[in-house]
Amino acid sequence: MTPHVLPRTAPSPARRRLRTLLAWIARIREERRQRAELLSLSDHELRDIGITRYDAVTEARKPLRR
Repeated sequence: MTPHVLPRTAPSPARRRLRTLLAWIARIREERRQRAELLSLSDHELRDIGITRYDAVTEARKPLRR
């Protein structure tokens, strides 16, 4: 028996907006995670990647992208 397959159609505008919103939320969460990780590094680890504690704090305080 062959399963019935519905033809693919373009997503509705509401579905596209929802996908866009979910992608935006995922990007914001990832950016927040990265900033928290940056702040958790020791001064030695920060020096290893070539930035200062001041640089890390400045980056973490930047507003989240839109």
